Amino acid sequence: MKIYVGNLSYSTNEDRLREKFAAFGDVEEVAIPTDRDSGRPRGFGFVTMPNNEQAMAAIQALNGTDLDGRPIKVNEAQPRRNDAGPRPRRW
Repeated sequence: MKIYVGNLSYSTNEDRLREKFAAFGDVEEVAIPTDRDSGRPRGFGFVTMPNNEQAMAAIQALNGTDLDGRPIKVNEAQPRRNDAGPRPRRW
């Protein structure tokens, strides 16, 4: 199951996120997207756990808890919408 983790501190790295979720089971993949221009983390990430029961336990236990000084939002990741992307500028 792919899990969305929001409201991450800019100092949170993939190893720290993996460590937090590994307490609930196997972690297959961790990704924290970065801004194209600045290279800074975008404030959210994704954790993939192969066991759905372990993933649900992690979601329930970690949602709203503190990670690196910020309360994180944790839920099942939703499929990306096709209309995502920059909106046209209006002058």
